[in-house]
Amino acid sequence: MITALILGFAGSMHCLGMCGPIVLALPDKNVSLKISFYISRLFYNFGRVITYIIMGFIFGAIGQVISLAGFQSALSIVLGVLVISSLFLPLSKTMDFFTHNLLWKKTLGKLFRKKSYSALAGIGFLNGFLPCGLVYTALAGASASGDLFYAGAFMFMFGIGTIPALLVLSVVGKRSKVNWQGIIKKALPAMALILGSLLILRGLSLGIPYISPDLSNQGSKKELFIPQCH
Repeated sequence: MITALILGFAGSMHCLGMCGPIVLALPDKNVSLKISFYISRLFYNFGRVITYIIMGFIFGAIGQVISLAGFQSALSIVLGVLVISSLFLPLSKTMDFFTHNLLWKKTLGKLFRKKSYSALAGIGFLNGFLPCGLVYTALAGASASGDLFYAGAFMFMFGIGTIPALLVLSVVGKRSKVNWQGIIKKALPAMALILGSLLILRGLSLGIPYISPDLSNQGSKKELFIPQCH
């Protein structure tokens, strides 16, 4: 779980570039109350987290089926290769599908006009489905666990890790002159390369604790990269 939290927190600056415009445009349920501002932003972020958990369950279920079939090592290697390969596959076309989809834009527009807490959660929920290399990287790590519920918890922790940066952005707005988006764009390929390499090493089952455990041992299926927090 620590892996997911670190991935979310370390990559959260990327969220500022991808989701920043939406965060800055979020409506406020009651502009006269500061507490309402913070609550509304929490509802938005937890809407995103719910989406990540759902995707975690879906990908975790797929990983669990593959793991039970005895192909967990192969799954980990394939996911590692896909994560590294994603560095060379732009997401612009997939992003255009969402941003130019009339139903998606119409639904999002209605939610923005409502200004209720549930609407803000709905905005976050829809935003969670936007194409994002960071989210896909987290899903690869979650599904490699071969456990449906662990994958859901993994994505929950990942989502929690992304919240602080977006909350700070909500407060400071565009005041910061630091080009965080440019910095993270340069750092993300390195993060994806590291995680992809770790997934491949894990699939090789070299018997190295936390890095490449013996996946033939049923008790090691959740031993993902670094010691877990108990």
